[in-house]
Amino acid sequence: MTTFLEAWRHRTTHRQVWSLALPMILSNLTVPLVALVDSTVAGHLPQTQDLGAVTIGSAVYMLPLWSLGFLRMGTTGFAAQAKGAGDASALRTVQAQALLLAALLGVLVGALMMPLLPWLVSQMHSTPLMTGQAMDYLHLRLVGLPAALLNYALAGWFIGAQRARTTLALLLVTNLVNIALNLLFVPGFGWGVQGIALASVAGEWLGALYGLWRARQALRGLDGHIDWPAMRGWDHWRPLLLVNRDIFLRTIALEGVFFSFSLLGARLGDATVAANALLFNGLMLTAFGLDGVANAVEALCGHAIGAGDNHALRRALVVAGGWSFIGSVGAAIFFGAAGHVFVDLQTNLPEVRNAAYEYLPWLTVLPVVAVWSYLLDGLFIGATRAREMRDGMLVSVVFFALIAWLTRGLGNQGLWIAFLVFMATRALSLAWIGLHIRRRRAWVIESTVQSSGSAY
Repeated sequence: MTTFLEAWRHRTTHRQVWSLALPMILSNLTVPLVALVDSTVAGHLPQTQDLGAVTIGSAVYMLPLWSLGFLRMGTTGFAAQAKGAGDASALRTVQAQALLLAALLGVLVGALMMPLLPWLVSQMHSTPLMTGQAMDYLHLRLVGLPAALLNYALAGWFIGAQRARTTLALLLVTNLVNIALNLLFVPGFGWGVQGIALASVAGEWLGALYGLWRARQALRGLDGHIDWPAMRGWDHWRPLLLVNRDIFLRTIALEGVFFSFSLLGARLGDATVAANALLFNGLMLTAFGLDGVANAVEALCGHAIGAGDNHALRRALVVAGGWSFIGSVGAAIFFGAAGHVFVDLQTNLPEVRNAAYEYLPWLTVLPVVAVWSYLLDGLFIGATRAREMRDGMLVSVVFFALIAWLTRGLGNQGLWIAFLVFMATRALSLAWIGLHIRRRRAWVIESTVQSSGSAY
């Protein structure tokens, strides 16, 4: 068995990790850039309701989009295992299944969202003018939902097939088109809120078309074929659907914690909730970077499991874990040394700044604690062990609720304690489950059986 030091010294694994992680880090950083451009363009429209309408519309649109993120994660694990096993037919089939599922869900969920829009927007307690603008925005944005979900499926397949640069290109096309058309439609043509929505829809569809073209190119270099007769049976769809179901439940639980944190913080005053939002921006920025390494773990660990290579699995975890830890320490040092500057760049309101300064120590500690849950999520996604991820998340949610209740007398400090415990429990629960699987020597053997048993 390789030691940690031997695994860390494996130069090829370092190259593999960074060849996958760097494009994914750059890809992830384009996401907040688009949100920033949307809000900036909307913020320069003549009426304040325009910015509010885009904010509300974006929040409602993100509900199905984030909830269906399993299309990316579930696809990555199966594609990585198929590539590791050298099974070109399985790799083709995974892509076909993911794209079919994404297209179907895009149409169905979009159709179901339409009658729910008035109720969802009304929950935001907006003014009538803002509500009307938000409805116009959402009616256009939902046209792009099937394309957005196709992009999820395509990105997941590209990551699993270790084509991270193609994932970067896909997101660059989607987001740069969005930004360019934003500037053309709104300041240029004067289309207002509807122009912002149209730019997003055009970016999503052009990105999807580009991704489908690149996927077709990738398939030309593969042998094998898609087993269409087998895909008509439930047994062929069952593994993918079960994995996606468990990732969906895990995502809902995670979003529930974030929502609860915001809701409980809002009860503590305007300055407190605003300060928490600023600090969360720092955590999200760190997460975007560290998730790039986690994406590399998904691809490399899935590949190792598909290939039946325990040593490669260990090397991938050690090397990615080492770089993740270094990155998290760097983030902690940054927020510890320049946290006040980070806060000041986001607001000039004295009461919000002072509140954020008080809770900065939590932001300094969180990256070093949270990084392990990102890393282990990558392992479990690559192994297509979504059920264990779901169970670990549910345990963590219970701990969050318990600690939040026990520390309710501490105000916002208690809320941050609960969130820190939540992130620590995520990592510890996955680590405990992972060690249990390792003791049974089941990481490679059992996952490979599951993959082959699913007609992959």
